[in-house]
Amino acid sequence: MVEQEPSKTGRPHPESLNEEERADLKEVLARCPELDAAAAHVREFGELLGHRSGSGLPTWIDAVDASRLPGLTGFALHLLRDFDAVTAGLTLEWNSGSVEGAVNRIKKIKRQLYGRAGFTLLRKMILLR
Repeated sequence: MVEQEPSKTGRPHPESLNEEERADLKEVLARCPELDAAAAHVREFGELLGHRSGSGLPTWIDAVDASRLPGLTGFALHLLRDFDAVTAGLTLEWNSGSVEGAVNRIKKIKRQLYGRAGFTLLRKMILLR
């Protein structure tokens, strides 16, 4: 078996599967039409993310909604709640990742203090880290 390069999730990328693994995947997907449809939608969403093509998002959401797959339909319809932000995230090269990271770090420190500390101690804890 050929060693595969894992993705960020630790699983091999679907395009890096060998012939035997592709055949196994094709067989599993052929047995369950819902799983096959879900896999196709997930691949399409991955392409939207990879190619930063936010303009294709409405078409993808409509296709997922029409498929009536419970988990994916809920996800797609929740994207509509803040559609402009999601489209911008899929289109623009800028992101707020560093700001979100800082906010999450502050929230973590606050949780560790269990609400027992005032603003001054929280400020000191943030500045010391």
